[in-house]
Order: sequence, then C-alpha cells, then structure tokens
Amino acid sequence: MLKGQKAAQNGGAQKATVQRALGAMSGTSLDGVDAAVVETDGVEIHGFGASEYRAYSAEEQAVLTKALGHWAGPEAEAAAKVIEAAHAEVLGRFEDIDLIGFHGQTLAHEPRGRGTCQVGDGQALSEALDVPVVWDFRSADVELGGEGAPLAPFFHFACAKWFGAKEPVAFLNLGGVGNITWVDPRKEGPEADGALLAFDTGPANAPLNDLLRARRGLAFDEGGKIAAQGTVATGALELFLQEAYFSRMPPKSLDRNDFPEMMDLVRELSDEDAAATMTAMCAASVAQGMGHCPVPPSRVLVTGGGRHNPVLMEMLRVSLDCPVVPVEEVGLDGDMLEAQAFAYLAVRVARGLPTSAPSTTGVMAMVGGGTVSVPQG
Repeated sequence: MLKGQKAAQNGGAQKATVQRALGAMSGTSLDGVDAAVVETDGVEIHGFGASEYRAYSAEEQAVLTKALGHWAGPEAEAAAKVIEAAHAEVLGRFEDIDLIGFHGQTLAHEPRGRGTCQVGDGQALSEALDVPVVWDFRSADVELGGEGAPLAPFFHFACAKWFGAKEPVAFLNLGGVGNITWVDPRKEGPEADGALLAFDTGPANAPLNDLLRARRGLAFDEGGKIAAQGTVATGALELFLQEAYFSRMPPKSLDRNDFPEMMDLVRELSDEDAAATMTAMCAASVAQGMGHCPVPPSRVLVTGGGRHNPVLMEMLRVSLDCPVVPVEEVGLDGDMLEAQAFAYLAVRVARGLPTSAPSTTGVMAMVGGGTVSVPQG
C-alpha cells in the first residue's frame, strides 16, 4: 500500500482516505514546471495546498526545444535529464507529500501513428524524493485506441462539483495547445454517459511564442501588447480554418507542432500583424470547437497562460455566445490547474480508478493510465 494510502470498511464499501498529492506539469510552451498540492481521495476535491513554479533557463529551453519531435536518441536523453533535474528541484521544496503525479515533458505525440512520448523517469524521481510517483499517464490510453489527450477532464469534473456548478460549463485551457472540456455537473460522476466531452481545439500560445522568439527574442507577447498594435490578416485566417483538423469530430488531439503552415501564412506580415493574426487563429479555432458541445455551456472558464492576454480574451468574448472568464472567478488557480490535475489523477491511478473515457480521448473503454513507482528499500 502506498505511503498515506489507507482504506477502511464502512458498511461493506471501501472508503479511501484523503491524500496529499503533489502534481507537476511541464507544458508545450516550455516555460517551466508548475507544481501544486491537492487534497483528494481521487473522487472529490477536499482542498488545495501550496504551489510552486520553477522557470526553465534559456539553456534548458534550448535543450528542450531541440528535442521536440524526437522519440529517442541523444536529444531526447538530454531533455530527460533537464526534466528530471528541474522536477526534483521544485518538487523537493514540498513536505508531507503522500504521492506525486509526474507528467514529464511531451516531445512527440502521434496517437494514430507511433504513439506518444513523454520523457522523464518516474522511478528515478521517486528515488530522489523518497515518495511514490505516478507517471506515464498517456500510454495505456493510446494503446487502447485513445488520443492520450487531453487528460485533465476527470479533474475538471471534480472542479465543477467543488465550486458548485449547477449547469454545464466549459473549461478552456490555453497553453501551448488549446483544449476544451465540456462538463455536465448534474451527472453523478465523470464516468457517466453525457458527463464529459473533451478535445484539443487547435494551436494556442506555442506558435506565437515561437514566432516572437525567432523575430524578437521574446518568450511571449506579454499582455498582448504586440498583437494589440496589429491588424488581423483575414485571408491568412481563412486559409488556416480550412485545415482538415477543424472538421474532424471529437475526441481529437494535437501535437505542439501540428500546424507548421501557420508560420508560412504570416511570414510576410509585420511582427504586429503576425501576432494579431496568430492570436485570432487561436480564438477562431476555439469558436469552431465550441460547435461540438452537446449544448452551449453556461460560461467558459479560461485557464493557462492565454487568459493573461487581454487581446485573446476579447476575441473569445466577441466570438462566443456565452460569458468568457478566467477560472479565478470560481476560486480556481489558472496557473496551476494542470499541475493540480496530475495530482488528482495520481490518486485515481493509485486507487485503480479510470482517468480517461471514450468521451474524453476516444479510448475504446474507460482506462486508468499510469505507472506507480515506489522508492526501493
């Protein structure tokens, strides 16, 4: 039995003890590691704990960027070393942790091809921190025909219950790639028919970040200031929306670099117009995706770095037919939601509960992905 994991019989039913789980996420934007504590039994959220952020240095970002698209070899090995060292550093700041959820770093994602590749050794991390680690969350889903992403929807369902939602809501994560989770909190649990629908909407921050890094040496468009000075190139936007991905029915997922033509579409534009156009591409792909929701959500709760971009948020408000607000409006932390998700999912894996379903990843049957590694001795 894992450290801190206890169970008691109550009327013949097994009741799990609440655990202090620590989740970590290193996203496709390659900015750094988010780490956050969730107190949960893997079903309900009982509380949120401390959080930390550890930025990657320019040298570390260069190693990770070079490794993108690699499945093995020296580039992937170098990236794994960066990921393991950075995670050990930030996760080591926490005390009294029962279990860690470690996502690793996605280098390549081809669910209908070679599979999915997240680097980082959970066993090595478990040894370094002397805490059980749950990792490799996506492989089992992909092996059973799923997209392997997005994986936060079961946590989003628990969040909707936590803040008392009474009608359908949508969580929109704008990280490197955009993804949406439509939640009906009136259902008993995330496994119920009609409780969830989730899919990647399209590129979000990653292409714009890459553009600004190449043209201006900037990590991102802080406050949307560059996009605010530009004009959207409608022709480029229309060509972008002709991409076949947008007509595919969900569930569906993307790799970080699945839309290389975006760079070609804005190549001749000024920095300002290119930023405005790429920001509009993100918003338009979300608007396209919202048409797949079973019923319109009562509101869209935005998480991830994109919610800090007022230009993007205004584009979303104009293009969607419901309120668009940061998740902070319901008491959640939009910077840490994905890290918290992997803390929550780690407890589910340890309890043998499912972490994805046909409506979230397209997997053939509900599956609990993840490997549990414990410190030896």
